[in-house]
Amino acid sequence: MTRGLVSTASTIIVIIYIVGAGRWVATDADWYRSLNSPAWQPPDFIFGLIWPYNFAMLIVAGFVVASRDSQTEQIIWLASLALSVTAALLWAWLFYVPHSLQASGFALGAATLLTLPLVVVAFRASPLLGLALVPYQIWVAIATSLAFSYAARN
Repeated sequence: MTRGLVSTASTIIVIIYIVGAGRWVATDADWYRSLNSPAWQPPDFIFGLIWPYNFAMLIVAGFVVASRDSQTEQIIWLASLALSVTAALLWAWLFYVPHSLQASGFALGAATLLTLPLVVVAFRASPLLGLALVPYQIWVAIATSLAFSYAARN
């Protein structure tokens, strides 16, 4: 597996994440606003700050992992990234399209678990990079909690 292939594949996966999540999240704003949201829901502007950061760090991490890590760790990175993005996109679809709130929480729970290897592999490539991905891990865990909270309240 070449470094160029790993970094390109990683970037493509993140672009699919950006486009897919954006497509589904924007589908039914009125429905979303009608939900009984938890009091601890972050304000909207936080989403606008954290997601670009998370996406940028995932792309940067793909390049760093491709240039510094072993082939085994590169495979772990790509597999974990693809699976976690699949789970996160499943959350977006379940939450915003059929409005399956409980199922969406389980999808995000899977995404949360699947992001752990990303942080570990990133730490091995660069401790600073691993730290830079911790906000993504925390954000996905918070989103999981929010999804289950929405399911319980609605």
